[in-house]
Amino acid sequence: MVKQAKGIGVALFMGVGFYLLMLLVLPQNQAALLGVVMFMVILWTNESLPLGVVSLLPIVLFPMTDIAATDKIAGQYSNSIIFLFLGGFMLAIAVEKTGLHKVIAQKMLLLFPKTPAGIVYALAITSGILSSFLSNTTTTLLLIPLAIFMTENSTLKLRFALAIAYGSSIGGIITPIGTAPNLILLGFMQNHEIVPIGFMQWVVMVLPLAMMMFIVVGFFLSYGLKNYSVEMQAPIKALTFDQKKVLFSLLALLVLLFINSPVEPYFSGLGLNEKGILLSFGLLMFMPPVWVLNWEDSKKIPYEIIFLFGAGFSIAYGFTSTGLANTLADMLLGFTTLPPILLLALIGALVTFSTEITSNTALISMMLPVIYAVTLKAGLDTTLFMMVATICASYAFMLPIATPPNAIAMSSGVVTIKAMMRFGVLFNFLAIVIITLVAFTYWDFMLNA
Repeated sequence: MVKQAKGIGVALFMGVGFYLLMLLVLPQNQAALLGVVMFMVILWTNESLPLGVVSLLPIVLFPMTDIAATDKIAGQYSNSIIFLFLGGFMLAIAVEKTGLHKVIAQKMLLLFPKTPAGIVYALAITSGILSSFLSNTTTTLLLIPLAIFMTENSTLKLRFALAIAYGSSIGGIITPIGTAPNLILLGFMQNHEIVPIGFMQWVVMVLPLAMMMFIVVGFFLSYGLKNYSVEMQAPIKALTFDQKKVLFSLLALLVLLFINSPVEPYFSGLGLNEKGILLSFGLLMFMPPVWVLNWEDSKKIPYEIIFLFGAGFSIAYGFTSTGLANTLADMLLGFTTLPPILLLALIGALVTFSTEITSNTALISMMLPVIYAVTLKAGLDTTLFMMVATICASYAFMLPIATPPNAIAMSSGVVTIKAMMRFGVLFNFLAIVIITLVAFTYWDFMLNA
């Protein structure tokens, strides 16, 4: 209790102090917004209050500090993008309840060589695939025991745990529902009437990037493991009936999303709302013929994460409505004289290393309005630059507090901060370079074809 009170006191002191400092250069409501965000970020970081409680604070604090009206902020918590993710949560619970994730993990292990290097790749890619439709937090929690119990060797345990954690972060960007920053971007685009990125278009755009990162991470994590060996687990049993139903539902969902996505000028797609599709398949888990969930299972839905999305949308709305995004954009406009590829790299580096010390949801919520305003004024491709920032927000590998998978790997007891920093700083720089090159060439072509 004392520790929590101290943490709240520190957050309040920092928030008020930052507000007073910003009053020297900004209008009251803009300074208040930055002060409230600082207060929330510290509370998210030191965990003095529950995640869901902190995430609901904008509904109370934004009207009190003249940032935005209550109705405007409360509406951010019912953004239609949230229901897309709600459907994803229901599917994730069905996968977890039936044990389908264990089958997928063990099947993937069978596809790779029975060597430490092969297992590193198998674990990274398996966690990445699962994280593309489960949350990366859930995936890491489900798979991390494999890293601990597969071997008694401390070196292998460390590499396997990092493979799972890093693989979850890498794979989370493959689909729009894989991680929070993805949904914040889609919600921002919707609120600003920007042409949305369809589900399958998103996958086609980011899958090559994820594959390159899997190769890079697997290579360095498996380096020097030639002389180690691992005993493989017993073969898995056949799929149960419930597992088959969930697996068939997931495959049907992927097919429907694929044929629903337009491929101009050849195919206009079905025109169905993707949020409705995801929510429908999530609800299907409660209904015949699937019927693997009951209402008791819905209690496993992490509503605090849904509130976190609402907080992210609220922060983004505040940056736009108070004019803070335009104020910061004017300050940064000079950087737009840089060549586009250098500007992409600069944004990527800024977001990646900032994410190491703060919530990626809060960070991307603050950055997107600013990047949008800067690129709009400079006549640059707003979607391309916001996409780079969004992906970089998930690709922070250096510190335990950067992402939930990093924190979970650290809490397993087999990963040291020194080892995570040694591998993580390398992967941070490599990710920035790879994302910049992919964005400058492939994404630019895909978005403007």
